[in-house]
Amino acid sequence: MSTYLKNITPKALAIVNNIELERKFTEIVTVHQGIIHKVCGIYCKNDECRKDLFQEIVMQLWRSYPSFRGDSKITTWMYRVALNTAISSFRKQVKKPQEESITGSIYQIPVVSNRYKQEQEEEIQFMYKAIEHLSKIEKAIIMLYLEEHSYEEIAKITGITKTNVGVKINRIKGKLQKILKPVYDEIR
Repeated sequence: MSTYLKNITPKALAIVNNIELERKFTEIVTVHQGIIHKVCGIYCKNDECRKDLFQEIVMQLWRSYPSFRGDSKITTWMYRVALNTAISSFRKQVKKPQEESITGSIYQIPVVSNRYKQEQEEEIQFMYKAIEHLSKIEKAIIMLYLEEHSYEEIAKITGITKTNVGVKINRIKGKLQKILKPVYDEIR
């Protein structure tokens, strides 16, 4: 051990450790920020709300980062914190959700990729609009399912059993079919 390291004070070591912790955290959030954006997109309808929720999620991730033990994948931990933050944030809000009918003209969800045909883009928009009508936990589960997370990963993230994940996904699919049926009947 060098003489310099022997003489380093505990306070100086704590500062160095904190700087390294901040660097690692920033790198993780930068690499996996898509997770946070997806959660914000599911739970917020406007840019201002998405920005506020994004900041709140990053703050909660930072608060809990030092206690992350690595028992699960970093992305699983991030989803869990992000979803819990989004759900608890909206529980605090007292305002009643607005009821809207599902028609093609009400919403404009931008589709990033050009690989989908116009018809497929409309179906995706209908699906997102239908998802807005689900409960907070149902939104979380279906979002993870659509991103092809395993039932086991969804269970870890949401804190429910793997079996319950399967049951909830089937029920959510049924709800979405009921919500979307009138729209598809109208199109065809």
